[in-house]
Amino acid sequence: MSDTPLPLRRALISVSDKTGLIEFGRFLAARGVEVLSTGGTAKALREAGVPVKDVSEHSGFPEILDGRVKTLVPQVHGGILGRRDLADHLAQMDQHGIAPIDLVAVNLYPFEATVAKGAGFEECIENIDIGGPAMIRSAAKNHAHVAVLTEPQHFAEVQAEIEAKGGTTLATRRRLAAAAYARTAAYDAAISFWFAKQEGQDFPPRLAVAGVLKQTLRYGENPHQSAGFYLDGSARPGIATAVQVQGKELSYNNLNDTDAAYECVAEFAEPAITIVKHANPCGVAVAGDLATAWDRALLCDPVSAFGGIVAANRVLDAAAAEKITAIFTEVVIAPDADEAARAIFAKKKNLRLLLTGGLPDPAAAGMVFKSVSGGFLAQSRDAGRVAEAGLKVVTRRVPSAEELADLIFAFRVCKHVKSNAIIYAKGLATVGIGAGQMNRVESSRIAAWKSEAAAKAAGLPEPLAKGSVVASDAFFPFADGLETAAAAGATAVIQPGGSMRDAEVIAAADAAGLAMVFTGMRHFRH
Repeated sequence: MSDTPLPLRRALISVSDKTGLIEFGRFLAARGVEVLSTGGTAKALREAGVPVKDVSEHSGFPEILDGRVKTLVPQVHGGILGRRDLADHLAQMDQHGIAPIDLVAVNLYPFEATVAKGAGFEECIENIDIGGPAMIRSAAKNHAHVAVLTEPQHFAEVQAEIEAKGGTTLATRRRLAAAAYARTAAYDAAISFWFAKQEGQDFPPRLAVAGVLKQTLRYGENPHQSAGFYLDGSARPGIATAVQVQGKELSYNNLNDTDAAYECVAEFAEPAITIVKHANPCGVAVAGDLATAWDRALLCDPVSAFGGIVAANRVLDAAAAEKITAIFTEVVIAPDADEAARAIFAKKKNLRLLLTGGLPDPAAAGMVFKSVSGGFLAQSRDAGRVAEAGLKVVTRRVPSAEELADLIFAFRVCKHVKSNAIIYAKGLATVGIGAGQMNRVESSRIAAWKSEAAAKAAGLPEPLAKGSVVASDAFFPFADGLETAAAAGATAVIQPGGSMRDAEVIAAADAAGLAMVFTGMRHFRH
């Protein structure tokens, strides 16, 4: 194929998003390009003084069926699909009065936005575009001769090339064709996913997943890996909705860790701080204000907090900002920050400050994915939450009101710690965290050791775990894990229960004078 720029004689434009439309229409008109259009697009162009020919006039066939059929005619698709390098195609086009169309600018009915606003079934169906995807795919297939524009930013890009070179180049048309097929694929994926939901199919026989590139990352988990950050269109508050106010470019690991921190802190209604390192919380606390919550979260593991990710579930104020910036912090994420807090963060030029505009709902439904060799796993988001009414006391001793509040707090944190997970908590703050071990006893020991190290660093006379409660993300298969927790100073235990040796574990708790409750729900996190 030749890469000689192709001049434009005729363009078909039909867009729902009219950003950049008028400027581009005027540009084409000034160059003598015939503009074909329909409906609201034609109206907008005419009102701006751009000469427009209705598609129905061009094709000689009226719009019918309430506009469902207006471009699905040979005069349109023949003009798009006809190959200009084949004499037979040109002869047939001439025989049937089909004029070539050199540029197609189409963006689709707003199906995704219609679903997102909670529209009813019929309205969603009517916002499934048929003619638009057909024209886009036709133009993309014949990109050797036709330019296809599917995003508003394409107007300026193509205009600049035409101004510089007199027409569109093959390289540009090929790039636009690739973008066009990606757009129609994502559109169809959104429709198929929505339709499956209407039919009650959480896991349909075919599952298409689409995303929009937000940014290309410098590298992945390691420098020899490439990476990109894609948005799935769900607009769940968090890193997808965040505005980066300041700081260096975010890395793959920054984004992963920040997401983990924000999902954790959103579990709590009261002012809360979560500090994360390598996707695991190393300190979580709830308090009357963010500054106090920070102090109590930091106390849990000040060593790991260095260079960590900090998440808050409230608007950041100056008092919290002063505390957070007192140590090296990679990223801070929150719904918002007041002007005083922003000024304090601004003094740390490399610190990334992300403001999301909202908090994710920990109980909301959704899908999460994990790649495996040859495919991927899909599951519903872990939206499980425990409350006092759902707990079953299994020991002779019943937990006190304070212990009960700490037990529920600890189990909510447990949901966000890699399994096997053990959490010691006291006064609505973590005081020891054991994560990601191959057995639960080791997680218990590590959490207890961390509570001792943190107390020593703070100059306290006894381990932080003394008088705490302990949460386990899954059942204790043997009594040894619980006995380790008791030896560390825990007074109450929360765990799912369900082990073949539950009776043995309950007996060990009774022997140690512990109160223990079962949740009936586990929180494995891999």
